[in-house]
Order: sequence, then structure tokens, then C-alpha cells
Amino acid sequence: MKLSIIIPVYNEEQTIGTVVERVRAVDLGDIEREIIVANDGSDDGTRRAIDAVPTGGPVPLRVYESPINLGKGAAIRLGLKFATGDVVLIQDADLELDPNEYGALLAPILAGADVVYGSRFLRPVAGISRRTRLANRLLTWLTNVLYLSTLTDMETGYKVFRRDVLRRVRLRAVGFDFEPELTAKLLLAGYRIVEVPISYNPRRRDEGKKIQWFDGLDAAYLLIKCRLIGGR
Repeated sequence: MKLSIIIPVYNEEQTIGTVVERVRAVDLGDIEREIIVANDGSDDGTRRAIDAVPTGGPVPLRVYESPINLGKGAAIRLGLKFATGDVVLIQDADLELDPNEYGALLAPILAGADVVYGSRFLRPVAGISRRTRLANRLLTWLTNVLYLSTLTDMETGYKVFRRDVLRRVRLRAVGFDFEPELTAKLLLAGYRIVEVPISYNPRRRDEGKKIQWFDGLDAAYLLIKCRLIGGR
């Protein structure tokens, strides 16, 4: 099995190098890996930080550039164009999620699952603000009501799936609405999403967190839209 790890990044000069190093350091045994960084028009020192990371070695690193900032969804879709693995894993470019949990995320895939989400709410996690918890709970509840699912964390950054599932899923989102769009279309296509518990180290807005309150409205709109028009 080959794993493609896609890291969408926008203005993460302080963390991107560390994230790539931690991803490379994970021991996954005989699983072949590639790291694909999709730089979404960063205008800080992100590109310099990426260039400082060696591209060769047992886990190759490839970098693709968008000339302008389009959004997380666009960056992931850019990475997907160049992914060659049997399985794709999305890794955020901050330090909120721990690559050492790849083993737990991949275990259901190795057992035959098609899609795995890492849930931040299957076990107690400290430091998540009340507003963030409420927003995630409402969006996940809406997802479950509309799509008859039983998810606990629709907005998780850790999403793992066999690349073949994309043959039945047409992605259009360019921003943070990638999360609800992928979830909705996977569920509409009949895929079961397996959740595993993950740890989470949330950062504050002054530390670089980019998602805004209106992204939640966009997510709710997209969930309803996909339910009404199907997976088109």
C-alpha cells in the first residue's frame, strides 16, 4: 500500500517545517509514503520554510504552488491531482493534530474500510473553546440529520480515504467548505465513515487559526445544498 499525505498550507511559516519533519518521522512499517505540500499562495516565509526541508530520502516531498490564495479546498484538490498513493490522508499544516496517530487512522483502512475520520470528541480533549465545541456539535448534528449518519466530528482535519472513492465524488469546494462537501458526498455515495479518537491541541486566533464564524454558515449551507441536489 502507498500513502499520499497531502498538506495544504497558507501562511504557516512557523509550523510547516516541523509538521513535515513529524510526518516523516512516523513509523508506518512497510507502508510506502509520499508527502505532497500544496502551498496556497502564501505571502509570508512559508515557501522559504518549505525549501529548507530536504525533498529526498525514504519519504519524498513534493511541493506544488498556487499563485494566489484560493482556500483550503482548492489546495487539497491541487494535491489530489498529483497524489499517486492508494490511500490519501489530509494533514493540516499547523500543530493541532499529531502525525503519531497515523497508525490508528490507517488501521481501519488496512482492515477494509474506505473512509476514516479522526474524531476530536470521542474522548475528552482539553482546551477547546465553548464556541468551537458548539459550532462543531451543531454542524455534525446537521450532518447526521440530513444524511442519517452517526458522526461525532464532521469538521475534523484528519480525513483518510482510499483514492478510488474519488471516482464517485466530484469535489468543487475551494475553502473550508471542503470538509462538509467531502463528508456529504461520501455519505450520498453510500460510503460508511469510520471514526477513531484522536488528540487535539487547539490554537487561538492570535496564534494563526484562520477559520471564521461565517465559515460555519457556509458549511451549513453546503450540507443542505448537497442534500437537496445530490452529489453533483
